[in-house]
Amino acid sequence: MEQTLKITNVLSDPTRYYIYQYITKRHNEVTVQEVADSFNIHPNVARLHLSKLEDVNMLVSETKKTGKGGRPSRLYRLSDDVIQLHFPYRDYQLLSKIAIQTMIKMGDAGKKALFETGKMFGQELIEQQLTSGQNDPRELSFDQKLNILKSAATVAGFYPEFHASEDQTKIYFQIFNCPFKEIAMNQADPICSMHYAFLKGMFESLFQSVELIEKENMTSGCETCTYQAYVTK
Repeated sequence: MEQTLKITNVLSDPTRYYIYQYITKRHNEVTVQEVADSFNIHPNVARLHLSKLEDVNMLVSETKKTGKGGRPSRLYRLSDDVIQLHFPYRDYQLLSKIAIQTMIKMGDAGKKALFETGKMFGQELIEQQLTSGQNDPRELSFDQKLNILKSAATVAGFYPEFHASEDQTKIYFQIFNCPFKEIAMNQADPICSMHYAFLKGMFESLFQSVELIEKENMTSGCETCTYQAYVTK
């Protein structure tokens, strides 16, 4: 409870909350000066906000040389700690572990069901992002489809980055946050297969054909999960 009170107190300051949001979207380390410039505040004020976030383990920092001469800079990045607030207390992570273990014990049938369910939820997420008048993906332009993918991936908490080839046949994207990371580290095969199906469901809801290739995976020690999709409109 004491840690919960500390976290809620730290995030009660609007500027501090938006600084944390800014860092989550940067996908990179930030300096005090970068934050000060971005929020038009004095560096000492920026340093105070960053220190408060570090005090509750939402950020971590280290001193590094920037290669520009002068003194080393203190760089801040997101902590690997998971911050969860539930009132009253809930343990959904335990529930997910029980559900995953149950599916695995069912053998091939359980794994197939997990894969199919993941794909279904990916499709449903895209359907939720389709606005009125956009119910038929065949009528959407490539850019519209890409924007829907970006929006859906953001809603899913992936902190994504998307890039498309000029001929609009390939989409490269990175996931900087895996919502299933803690469980995936212990159950990489079923969780990553389900996540792959989730993503495949998203793409197949918008494009006529999709070949989805995984390039990098966080469970293998990579900083992000990276994919390349070959698509046809």
